[in-house]
Amino acid sequence: MAQQAVQKNTLYVGGLAEEVNETILHAAFIPFGDIKDVKTPLDQATQKHRSFGFVTFLEKEDAAAAMDNMDGAELYGRVLTVNYALPERIKGGEQGWAAQPKHFLGRLLLRLTTHFVQNAVWADADTWFERQQQEEEMQRIQAENQAAMRAAEELHRKKMAEERQGEKEDEIEMKDDPMARAEAE
Repeated sequence: MAQQAVQKNTLYVGGLAEEVNETILHAAFIPFGDIKDVKTPLDQATQKHRSFGFVTFLEKEDAAAAMDNMDGAELYGRVLTVNYALPERIKGGEQGWAAQPKHFLGRLLLRLTTHFVQNAVWADADTWFERQQQEEEMQRIQAENQAAMRAAEELHRKKMAEERQGEKEDEIEMKDDPMARAEAE
């Protein structure tokens, strides 16, 4: 079997905890340089990631620095394995059914399906991300509204207390002043 070329700007990240998602993975690796892409392939049965992912940097040097620093590092209680990624291959390898010329249409269909599924997943991720941003904005607005309501209630309480204090002072003055009592009657 021929040696596969290593992709020097794409890293394989293994040993991911279940809680780790693409956003967390991106945040863990962004200190090393600009990231082009982050993927965590999903298990078709569970729709959860398969405990590994791929991080693609724009620069090879950044990928090398990330690999040097993150291999053996801990993320969410799990020790990471970080290596250069191998290029994607179709199941069956070079000797499998996909490599046979008579299955050209099957391979083409598989590649097209994979392409459309990946794009649909990214479209869903974009929609999810937009929805998350909208929810965060709504939470921020609700928090601001609640703070304004609390401030208004506090101001109202102070005003009512001042009015009661003024009424008490008026009553005291009336008790002490016979002329004010006579006018009130």
